[in-house]
Amino acid sequence: MPSLNETFARIRAAHLLVRSIEEWDTLSDELLRAYDLKDNEKFEMLRESFVAAWKSVTRNLLTDTMNAIGITVSPANHPWGVATLELDGRSCEPLLCSPEELAAPSEAGDLYGWPRLRSFEAVMAGYDRCLISLLWQSEPDFNSAYETNKWS
Repeated sequence: MPSLNETFARIRAAHLLVRSIEEWDTLSDELLRAYDLKDNEKFEMLRESFVAAWKSVTRNLLTDTMNAIGITVSPANHPWGVATLELDGRSCEPLLCSPEELAAPSEAGDLYGWPRLRSFEAVMAGYDRCLISLLWQSEPDFNSAYETNKWS
């Protein structure tokens, strides 16, 4: 079983195989520009490809990595979610935005409101927090296991 630190490194490496940090962050910036310009058609096109790019890395490159530590991967439920990660009946979703920052739906019928998109580094930190929360709850003595390098 890979260690938790190895898993974190694999998640990061898989995303960097597809795009550099700068490219991931540029996609976020382009999406924000389309939103600011109120170019709904461009925004929706960019949003779909942006979210799909993140989802495809998890689905195509990380499922085996997650399965190796007992975590199953399924499609995201949240519109800005990357995937649903599940262990022992509990789940979490790494998000491309902060859920508390989601705006209320606009009068124009914007279904999801406008989230503040996270940077690449913040999305990676979200993956880490998600995995730690799942493993923390599944391991009766996570601190002890972490200290003895079972998960580190």
